[in-house]
Amino acid sequence: MAKALYGHVAAAPDRRMLDEVTRLRATVRALEFEVTRLRADNDRLAAAAAEVDELLHLREPALT
Repeated sequence: MAKALYGHVAAAPDRRMLDEVTRLRATVRALEFEVTRLRADNDRLAAAAAEVDELLHLREPALT
């Protein structure tokens, strides 16, 4: 059993498998970048919405 496992682990990796792993890693990097960009956009929009919300709710009457 140990020889079978060693043979499986020590075997040269399949080129197609390496290409697929490389492609998947690139896709993951692109998606992580997109998530970071979207979080930054979301934070910016949330701050702008909070600012507008604050302006709409005045603490004292405008005319006295």
